[in-house]
Amino acid sequence: MSITKKRINVSIPQSLDYALGRLSERDQVPQATKAAELLRLAVEVEEDQVWDEIASERDSKKAKFSSHQKTWK
Repeated sequence: MSITKKRINVSIPQSLDYALGRLSERDQVPQATKAAELLRLAVEVEEDQVWDEIASERDSKKAKFSSHQKTWK
């Protein structure tokens, strides 16, 4: 399976450019690589928040529970 990349243009404030530059220097990677890594982490955080909301809605006194064995059969 081949991995394709999409190039996007993003305008960032000077303070963020400075921080991105320092982080990429620290990790010895290009700024674009560091930006992509940080964006991936941000998407994971957003996804975790959505899953947490779903779990919170399901967590009630009327919730039905299944055993681990039954669920993963």
